[in-house]
Amino acid sequence: MNDKPIAKRARRSSGAMTLSDVAKLAGVAPITASRAINTPDLVSPQVLLKVQDAVLRTGYVPNRMAGGLASSRSRLIAAVVPSTVMSVFMETVESLNTSLFDAGYQLMLGQSGYSAAREEVLLESIIGRRPDGIFLAGILQPGKGRTRLLASGIPIVESWDLTPTPIDMLIGFSHSDIGREVAQYFMNKGRKRFALVRAEDERAGRRATAFINEVAQRGLAEVFVVNVGASRSIKSGREAMLRILHEAPEVDAVFCSSDLLALGVMTETKVQGIDVPERMAIMGFGDMPFMADMVPALSSVRINGGDIGRQAARFLMDRAEGRTVEPRIVDVGFSIVVRDSA
Repeated sequence: MNDKPIAKRARRSSGAMTLSDVAKLAGVAPITASRAINTPDLVSPQVLLKVQDAVLRTGYVPNRMAGGLASSRSRLIAAVVPSTVMSVFMETVESLNTSLFDAGYQLMLGQSGYSAAREEVLLESIIGRRPDGIFLAGILQPGKGRTRLLASGIPIVESWDLTPTPIDMLIGFSHSDIGREVAQYFMNKGRKRFALVRAEDERAGRRATAFINEVAQRGLAEVFVVNVGASRSIKSGREAMLRILHEAPEVDAVFCSSDLLALGVMTETKVQGIDVPERMAIMGFGDMPFMADMVPALSSVRINGGDIGRQAARFLMDRAEGRTVEPRIVDVGFSIVVRDSA
């Protein structure tokens, strides 16, 4: 007959090592083992060494959620971005993660796929986990998600955009200014007929609208627009360029809503034997790391994504640790990086 206590059998059936297991192996009390793990400066070097060895041998991982509930701090920051695959947001995510990790915080990442509905589901799940802060790539539009974030009291950093009414803190730049300045750049270079190749998202839409309005104010021909929907691929860029050549062959400058679309446009010009930039100027957006290595090298709008990530990490950690953040809105600006294609 098995005389082991039922509680012990139930614990063992889960396979989880506990703090008590670590303490027993180290030959110390559970409270001492807890101090060695969470506040190692409060125990002697000898005790610390014993507990660390026991942790290593047992594979014990502290329950950070329980510790966070006790201290009202999770040391977890959540981020929601549209995408990280060949994305302009990669640099921001990397710098955000590095800055947080170096300060003892962990980053939980969710990808919305440019879907407002999916973003709302992600945010509901994140709020329920009570992170110390939330980073958003973009500005959250009015809706249930925004209302819940406002009610949560969690520090929020919106980014990659500007608005006078952020939820909390904001680090971004003006998409409308980008559209105007790219149009001005093309016109100052003597370009007369323009096309836009854009994906279907709100920020790209504002760049496109500003670009179109700036061209119209100069009295030039209407901008030819190709909307590729949700796609941001090289293939979509090539297909868009074919449509431009067939329906608006007089176009001599193309502004694309992403570097990948611009690469597709540029690839198709090569296939069709069109000289870039003499016959056709091409400008991308995002200035991904390999744009300078293309032939011809792609001109693009550069956003300092690394700076956005570092500042966002600092803002969120300051707020999590009870410090005031001022100013709460930071415009990091942008630059047009001129290379061979334009």
